Amino acid sequence: MNRFLHAVLLVAVMGTPGPALAENARAAAAPPAQQEAVSRPIQMVRTLQLMQDQIATGSTEAHVGQRGLLTILDSRFMALEAEVWTEAKNVRAAIAFVLSGGNPQILRRLLDIGVPLDQRAFVEGTLAYVEGREEEAKSKLLSLDVRTLAPMLGAQLALVQSALLVRTDSKKSSDLLDFVRLVAPGTLLEEGALRRQVFVASQTGDMKKFLALSSDYLRRYRHSIYAGNFRQRLASVLTRVDFGKDQALFIRVVDVLKDLEPGARQDLYLLVARSSIDQGFTTSARMFADKALEFAGRDAGNAARAKLYHAAAMIVSPATIGAAVADLESIDRSLLSEGDAALLNSALSMAGQIRHMPGNSTIATKGKTTPVDTDSAPASSQKQAPEQLQALLKARDTLSRIDSLIKNQAPTVQ
Repeated sequence: MNRFLHAVLLVAVMGTPGPALAENARAAAAPPAQQEAVSRPIQMVRTLQLMQDQIATGSTEAHVGQRGLLTILDSRFMALEAEVWTEAKNVRAAIAFVLSGGNPQILRRLLDIGVPLDQRAFVEGTLAYVEGREEEAKSKLLSLDVRTLAPMLGAQLALVQSALLVRTDSKKSSDLLDFVRLVAPGTLLEEGALRRQVFVASQTGDMKKFLALSSDYLRRYRHSIYAGNFRQRLASVLTRVDFGKDQALFIRVVDVLKDLEPGARQDLYLLVARSSIDQGFTTSARMFADKALEFAGRDAGNAARAKLYHAAAMIVSPATIGAAVADLESIDRSLLSEGDAALLNSALSMAGQIRHMPGNSTIATKGKTTPVDTDSAPASSQKQAPEQLQALLKARDTLSRIDSLIKNQAPTVQ
């Protein structure tokens, strides 16, 4: 690639570049003798990191252009003379480059030509990490002190150490992510650290921290290229919580999600409502379906989905089964996906089984449900109450299993 196209790539993929990137781009288009500044390992890494910081703010141009820039810098790094690598700062720049997505082949080259002894473990550990040799990476990298490095490299190493420790020491892992957020604010490193820390908090059951970090992420990085992945994982966490047992927590979740755009919020509510049915958390499903319905507006499809999930969650209650069946029967099937249509069928089928259970306190009369006067009912009927409760609970669990089977056989609802 000629120097002019090289400079155009550096500028074009960034949209409106920052001063530092523009300066590097101009240097890249200059004659070879004038390229020394931008060709130094540290400057090359900084150019890449400036682009990646734009990814955190939602720049699709930076995301697309990153691959081209990595290819250019891969060649630049491999072309540097061996004497460059006698300096520890350049070796650390190569490590930072690889941890930023660069080709790890440069680290193999450094090991072949020799690096300062005090940097060798760092190089070997980084290479082991990016190649998936976790135990070797732990032995080489966990002993390094992130506070002794330049802030950006220290933040990169802290992210790596956190990932290596997350399964065995979640507190230490979270502390390292705190360090990243402290020393690299506003960067892709902070975005990644915050995204990871949200789920470390969920794994440890610290819902207060989980919600606080989620709110922080949604306020500051909801336009990140990786925000879609964050929302999917957030929904996954929420579906594992039975909000029927803690409605105050539900209110806090709704408050956190207010930072999302209405459309994204509705999608998340629908996803959690559907998944809560799979889990058998019927109260959670009802609450999230109700919130989704608030945002449906004129979107008949999403309104139908919200109505379906609400009704499916209500059929296990004798007090609401009649209204739930009426709602299910009123849904326009043409508005549903194949998977949701199958859920509608299973919910109606299950409702029929529940209404005809022995000892049920409701009777079906021409599609309507009429309560039975249990005070005047025979004692033998009243003795069936515990058995009836168990039957209802079993029905709920059966619905969950049926719906899980449907989910595995039909297209997943997005």
